[in-house]
Amino acid sequence: MFVDEIEIFVKGGDGGAGCVSFRREKYVPYGGPDGGDGGHGGSVWLEADPALTTLLDYHYKRHYQAERGQHGKGANRHGAGGDDLTLRVPVGTVVSDRESDETLGDLTGPGQRILVQAGARGGRGNARFASATNRAPRKADLGRPGDGRWLRLELKLLADVGVIGFPNAGKSTLVSRVSAATPKIADYPFTTTTPQLGIVRVDVHSSFVIADLPGLIPGAAEGKGLGHQFLRHTERTRLLLHVLDLDPQTGRDPLDDLRVIDEELARYSESLAARPQIIVPNKIDLPEAAPRREAVERLGA
Repeated sequence: MFVDEIEIFVKGGDGGAGCVSFRREKYVPYGGPDGGDGGHGGSVWLEADPALTTLLDYHYKRHYQAERGQHGKGANRHGAGGDDLTLRVPVGTVVSDRESDETLGDLTGPGQRILVQAGARGGRGNARFASATNRAPRKADLGRPGDGRWLRLELKLLADVGVIGFPNAGKSTLVSRVSAATPKIADYPFTTTTPQLGIVRVDVHSSFVIADLPGLIPGAAEGKGLGHQFLRHTERTRLLLHVLDLDPQTGRDPLDDLRVIDEELARYSESLAARPQIIVPNKIDLPEAAPRREAVERLGA
């Protein structure tokens, strides 16, 4: 299952409590305070992992908390800090706060990390409260509870070229021929239900990533047909291949298809509407497709 958007709850580790303790040594019946501080709670980080391609792991578990700090001890021994929690996500994940909608980070490089929730401070031991007027304080702080918040994780594929078009236009066939990708190919609409990535080898030293995106339909910019989920994966592309089906059996005009998809891109994002496109007419070998091919060629001219 391909999961490209999820919400998770993260919480920093609680701080450890400070200690109330007094020196107990031979011949020192009234030793001073020696309670140590509690350790700080662990923090929560997100890290981009190139080995991951989906947010599926977070579909089954939504709540995460870093380790709490250990409590302080006598003899001025401070509690150890809690271990940080690192959550691994695919490269290309955008992280935002669910409540404020603030973007916290865009993890576009392998190993890139962002701090999404800091751990809480540990409490002070009674040694911290000693003063000239209070030499034997019996007071210590409890550690602070860790703060938490909901995050929205949104995966936007890192592809150089995106292949777009109506359902069943031949996008998957094209990608399977120019790369080693093996998308599902069948003679019915919406065969591709999740984006598929392939690597196109130009020569020994150069290559680029191509993305087979599920078919778009009118209303995609408003979310129809899962349009939002598909369109987000075009945002990072540098070039769009627009596949047009010239088969008259579809009952559609390829020029109308081109106009509809371009309008959906413009509704979703102005930058997408300005993205360079290469028109790829498909099924031009059909004899009855000749008039349609000529119409597309005139448009290109």
